[in-house]
Amino acid sequence: MALRANLEAYAYSALRIVTGFLFLFHGLQKLFGMFGGRAVELLSLRGVVGVIELVGGTLVMLGMFTSPVAFICSGQMAFAYFISHHPQNVWPIMNRGELAALYCFVFLYIAARGAGPLSLDRLLWKRR
Repeated sequence: MALRANLEAYAYSALRIVTGFLFLFHGLQKLFGMFGGRAVELLSLRGVVGVIELVGGTLVMLGMFTSPVAFICSGQMAFAYFISHHPQNVWPIMNRGELAALYCFVFLYIAARGAGPLSLDRLLWKRR
């Protein structure tokens, strides 16, 4: 059980790192038109969303200011779901909003849990 408990903390850090890494690519698509995306105006709503995705994804991946940043990312994904997907259909599988809903709840979990052992938060704000 002790080994499993120890591995669980590192598995959580891996979840946080991968989630942030994947999320930042959405920002790269919106801000720079990379990876099949289309660049948008920086001062537009989609531009602000792109900044949250790029900066938020990077900070979550690195584990820096993890809880507040993940909470902002969670809120952004809830907003995206209810503005873009929910009006099309109530069910996420029908309105293509399952990724937004999943990101919303994973970021909410990260916000509640914190950075984990493999993070800059742990290095910078180490509790003695």
